Amino acid sequence: QVQLVESGGGLVQAGGSLGLSCAASGRTFNPYIYAMGWFRQAPGKEREFVSVISWSGGGTIYSDSVKGRFTISRDNAKNTVYLQMNRLKPEDTAVYYCAVRRGGTSDSASDYDYWGQGAQVTVSS
Repeated sequence: QVQLVESGGGLVQAGGSLGLSCAASGRTFNPYIYAMGWFRQAPGKEREFVSVISWSGGGTIYSDSVKGRFTISRDNAKNTVYLQMNRLKPEDTAVYYCAVRRGGTSDSASDYDYWGQGAQVTVSS
């Protein structure tokens, strides 16, 4: 089993910045074989892909809606993935979920093996 715990998030005005982090734990978690990603879900909407980073950190994918504003990174020594969110917009308001999958990067939620509990991000206009 793998446990994921998100931290960060909160309330910010439009145009501001926030950071999220997600720490993975569990005896079976090996950061060198897991891609780590972020998804989000706004009220009344389906969960959507935000970003993913490969196990090495050398490969990243972003959704078009966050490209150029969000940056994903990871620290394998700490089993942690980060999401730096800049120039936030009200439409970025959602619960943000960390997820990991064994293997390469993917933008499909169904490909992920483990999920965190979510962290609220609220952007006021």
